[in-house]
Amino acid sequence: MQTPKAPEVGVAKAEQVARTLEREIRAGSAPNGAALASETELTRRFAVSRNTIRRGLKLLVRRGLITTRVGIGSFVTYDGSTIDGAQGWTVALSRAGGAVETRLLAIHRGPCARADAFRDDGAAGLVGDYLCVDRQRYCRIEAQGISLERSRLPWREGFEALIEKGLPGGSISATLAAFGLLPASGCEGAGVLPALGAQEAALLGRTPGQPMLRLERLVRDADGACIEYVESLLDPVHFGLRVEF
Repeated sequence: MQTPKAPEVGVAKAEQVARTLEREIRAGSAPNGAALASETELTRRFAVSRNTIRRGLKLLVRRGLITTRVGIGSFVTYDGSTIDGAQGWTVALSRAGGAVETRLLAIHRGPCARADAFRDDGAAGLVGDYLCVDRQRYCRIEAQGISLERSRLPWREGFEALIEKGLPGGSISATLAAFGLLPASGCEGAGVLPALGAQEAALLGRTPGQPMLRLERLVRDADGACIEYVESLLDPVHFGLRVEF
């Protein structure tokens, strides 16, 4: 039996440096746009080598918290704002900073077994027949996708034009409004996808097997009929769940 390989000391220290700085950034001690201490100052503070500091800073870059400019320094790119999913991910993420963009992966008509299982209304649109919209949130800093969203709208007359021309303003919320579909209530469940599958990993530019957050959301109209089902796979580094009570 092989003995598990211990992590390299430099890597472990770099993670400690990254976690400490991450806590400070998320707590607001280093606001968005602020310059971090120089590598020399960080070396003295953490009593580690310059290479360890650089590894720690690279971890923060990958997490979307800072950007590093050669010869100038490192700057915070995390603004600490809460992303409001009620206004639509496209709008919310576009306001959360300029590093994230929305990419339309596919729009077509088809079935969705997960949506069928999540629904409990049996009205407004045939079960198993949906307008299927797949979108990705792409972080330019990390050069990879940070979320994958699968929206399923029970098929209605007029949806054919959306497949040809796209969503109004690229927004699901605007699409619902254009068809007179007004959200009145809904439910949302959160869980964990233990291992990212090969197909999803390829879409997000990630390694298969990574854990992701999974959110499932059902939106109903005033009559209680389903008007949208959404399954979102989210990078836990960028997204979390907060409940006020």
